[in-house]
Amino acid sequence: MSKKYEGLAHDIVEKFGGKENITEGYHCQTRLRFKVIDESKIDTEGLEGLDGVEKYIFNAGVHQIVIGTHVKDVFEEIEKIIDLDPTKEVQTEKKGILTAIIEFVAGTFQPVIPALSGAGMVKAVLALLIVFQVISPESQTYYLLNMFADGVFFFLPIILAFTEAQKLRCNPILAASVAAMMLHPNWGALVTAGDPVSFFEIIPFTLATYTGSVIPILLVIFVQSYVEKFLNRVIPKSVELVFVPMLTFLVMGTLAFSVLGPLGSILGGYLASFFTFLSVNASWVPAVLIGGFLPIMVMFGLHNGVAPLGVMQMAELGYDSIFGPGCVCSNIAQATASAVVAFRTKDKKLRQLATSGSITAYMGITEPTLYGVNLPKKYPLISAMIGGGLGGLYAGLTNTHRFATGSSGLPAILLYIGDDTMRFFWNIVIALIISAVSTAILTYFLSFKFEKEENELEIPEMKEVILEDTLMISPIRGQVLPLNEVHDEAFASEALGKGFAIEPVEGKVVAPFDGEIAAVFPTKHAIGLVSETGVEILIHVGLNTVELKGKYFDVLVEANEKVKKGQPILTFELEQLQAAGYDTQVPVVVTNTPQYSAIETITIGQTDCNQDILAVRV
Repeated sequence: MSKKYEGLAHDIVEKFGGKENITEGYHCQTRLRFKVIDESKIDTEGLEGLDGVEKYIFNAGVHQIVIGTHVKDVFEEIEKIIDLDPTKEVQTEKKGILTAIIEFVAGTFQPVIPALSGAGMVKAVLALLIVFQVISPESQTYYLLNMFADGVFFFLPIILAFTEAQKLRCNPILAASVAAMMLHPNWGALVTAGDPVSFFEIIPFTLATYTGSVIPILLVIFVQSYVEKFLNRVIPKSVELVFVPMLTFLVMGTLAFSVLGPLGSILGGYLASFFTFLSVNASWVPAVLIGGFLPIMVMFGLHNGVAPLGVMQMAELGYDSIFGPGCVCSNIAQATASAVVAFRTKDKKLRQLATSGSITAYMGITEPTLYGVNLPKKYPLISAMIGGGLGGLYAGLTNTHRFATGSSGLPAILLYIGDDTMRFFWNIVIALIISAVSTAILTYFLSFKFEKEENELEIPEMKEVILEDTLMISPIRGQVLPLNEVHDEAFASEALGKGFAIEPVEGKVVAPFDGEIAAVFPTKHAIGLVSETGVEILIHVGLNTVELKGKYFDVLVEANEKVKKGQPILTFELEQLQAAGYDTQVPVVVTNTPQYSAIETITIGQTDCNQDILAVRV
C-alpha cells in the first residue's frame, strides 16, 4: 500500500545525506523524526521543496519532517532504505539545558501516547455506557472494561521505564524489570500492612505505593542508566551476561525502595500540591496559555515538555486540567481558521489543502494545516490563537478537566465525562463553541484584507484585430519547458491556452512582439499583451506570486501603452522570489488559442530574449 511513496522516501533519505548519515528514525501521527551523524549534510531547502513534504523542523534534538496523516506509509518505504544503527557516533551541537530536558521528556513520553490514547477512549466509552444506562457499575462488564482501560495506567511505571531506557540507551528489559519490582504484589502487601520494612535489618525501605506513578520511575531509571553503563565497563565480557543483570537488580532494587522511589514520591506529592493549588487559585492560567500559544509551542517543540504535565497530573490526581482543555480548544480553533480560509480563498490548490487540513485538525492532528495554511497565511494563525485562548479561558474558569488522555480533537470531548456528572462534558463543549465561533468571525473579517477577491488567473478582454501568422521571441532568458511541466494545473492542462514556460535565469521580461499592453495586474506579477497581428498572450511570473502583492516586482509599462519587440516591460528580483520559497516558473500562454489552427513551440532548452520561440498559425 505504501509503494506509491517509494520515490518520496528515496528523496527524503537523499536530502538527509544518504542512509549512512541517519542513525535513528521513527514517526508520530504526522511527522517523520530522524537523528543523524553529520547535520551539515542535510539539505533543508531541498527537503521543503519536495512534493509531499509540508515542513522541515528541528527541535528537541530531532530533525522532523511534517508529512501528514499518511506518514506511516512513507515511513514503511524509508525503513526499507535506511540502516538504523544506534552505535553510530552522532556529531551534533552541544545542547542547552532546556533543549536537553525537552528532548528527554519527549523521547520518554511520546512512544506511550498511543497506549494512553487508546486507554482513554475505552474509559470514554465506559462513561457513555454508564450515562445511557447500558450497563451498571456493579456489572462484570463494567469491571472488565475498567480493567481494559486501567491496565496502562496501573503499569505505567513499567512502560515508562522501557521507553526511558531506550532514550538513555540502557537495557530496556532490565529497566522494565526494576519497575516490575516496585509494582510487585508482595510490596503492595507490605505497604498495606504498614509495618516498618528494612533490608538486612539495616537499610530502611520507605512504605510508598508506586502503581500509576511517574516521578519515581523516572528517577530510578535515570540512575540505573549510569549504574548499568558502569557495570558494563568494569565487568569482563565473558561473564557480563550474568553479572550485569544480577548486580543491576541488587543495586537498583535497594536504591529504588530506600532512596529514589521515596524521593520521587515526595516530589510527586509536591507536584500534586502544585496542581491542586492551580486548580483552586488559578485554574484559568494553564488553559489560557495552552489554548492561545500551543501553535507557537508546537513550532518550537516546547509542547513536548508541557504535555507530560497532564499525564503526571492524571497520575497524581486522576484528572488533567493542565494540558488537555487548552489543547483541544487550540486545535479546534486552528481547524476552524483553516476551514474559513478554504471558504474564502480563490486559490484552488490552497482551498484543497485548507479543506483537508481542517478535517484532520478537527480530529486532533493540526500540523498539516498549521504549516500548510495557517502559518504561511499568518492571519488564520493569529485568529486561531485568540480563539483558542478565549475557549481556554472559559474552560479554565469553570475548572474543566478530562479524566483520561487521548486525542485532542472532537472525539476528545468524550474524555470529559466522569465523576458521575456531565458538567465537565458540557463545559468543554461550550469552550469549543467559543473557540470555533470567535476564530471563525476573526478569520472571516481579516480575510477581506488579506485575501484577494479577484481571481488572479482571470484573463482580461482583448481588442479584436485581423489575425495573421506570428512569430514570437522569448520574453525571458532561461530554460524553455513544455507547458505540461508547469507546477500549476490551470496552466499545465492548457485550460488557459496553449504556450510554453520558462525557468528564468534573470529577472527581466521583454515584449515578445510589437503590440500593446492589454492589462497590468495590480499585483504586478502578470501582464497581458496583444500583438499587432492579433495574438493575445498572458505572461505570468512565478506561481502563487499574487500573494506577494507586488513585492519584488517593478512594472515598466502601463495598460494601453504601445511596445516594441524586445522592449523591457517588467523586472523582478529572482533571488528574492526563490528565497521566499516561490516557484519561479513563468508560464506564457496564448489566451485566444481557439482562433488559431496551430501553436508550435519551436525552441526547447536554453533561450535568449532575441530568439524566436513560438509560431502561431492562423
